[in-house]
Amino acid sequence: MKEEYSVSLTKFIEKMNLKNYTPGINTDDIHIIDPDINRPALQLAGFFEHFDDTRVQICGNVEHAYLADMHTREENIEIFDKLFKYNIPCLVFCRDIEPYDFIIEAGNKHNVPVLSSSATTSSFVHETVRYLHEELAPRISVHAVLVDVFGEGVLIMGDSGIGKSEAALELIKRGHRLVADDVVEIKKISDDTLIGQSPEITRHFIELRGIGIIDVKTMFGVECVKLSQQVDLVIKLEEWDKDANYDRLGLTDNHVEFLGTKVVSHSIPIRPGRNLAIIVESAAVNHRQKKMGYNAAQEMYNRVTRGLGGN
Repeated sequence: MKEEYSVSLTKFIEKMNLKNYTPGINTDDIHIIDPDINRPALQLAGFFEHFDDTRVQICGNVEHAYLADMHTREENIEIFDKLFKYNIPCLVFCRDIEPYDFIIEAGNKHNVPVLSSSATTSSFVHETVRYLHEELAPRISVHAVLVDVFGEGVLIMGDSGIGKSEAALELIKRGHRLVADDVVEIKKISDDTLIGQSPEITRHFIELRGIGIIDVKTMFGVECVKLSQQVDLVIKLEEWDKDANYDRLGLTDNHVEFLGTKVVSHSIPIRPGRNLAIIVESAAVNHRQKKMGYNAAQEMYNRVTRGLGGN
């Protein structure tokens, strides 16, 4: 996995509000590269075949009780010495369980942080997997504008200077929210979910040719910006071509693919006098209607068919 798809253990500790029992270990140098977790029950019993040593290791009441009842202290020391030799990213105890002294000693010996959380084991596992899958998701950057329109994430694409930023500015004035301008980072967090966000350096800014940089958050207020948004619809702006055959019914959807996931796409021809903001709003609402089971184009087609059948 690429280096940019990693999470430093320091960031993970801060995010999950963990207590560190091995403060002498530099957690900045330790990185998590696997979004899944492992509960080392079999490893505590001495079975290390197919051990997922790149994952965060999590222990709860069951593992803690097993250590107390099933092994002598010498056997436990041997087990954890073998476990930590695999150079796992960290070991986390849930429910405020305090790790035994020999576990902390083994962690310091092998440079493996020993941590604890006040959360229940199941909730900590769920939140850890959700957070790591989002942080370690595959991603790409595209030249586009991403706007939240009526709750739908609309990715506006097109050649430079065609009017993407101007359309976004008009949408912001109409009460919608800017996510990213010029560069959009798209992450695939599941098989059918793409999340878009702005690079930190350009966050909340819009570039307007002839004017310069505009700070949307300062000019229009915090209610007009958003940190991230699911990508639901793609609007492609293109120069008007009188000889082109544009879709006028919309019975079939076109798609564009990002990271192996298809997103519904519409091509909008640009010519003087067209109000892009209203067109984008209409496209977003129409897309939302389709997701809720109503297709206006199909309804019109059915009416025409019934009319012809009656005649």
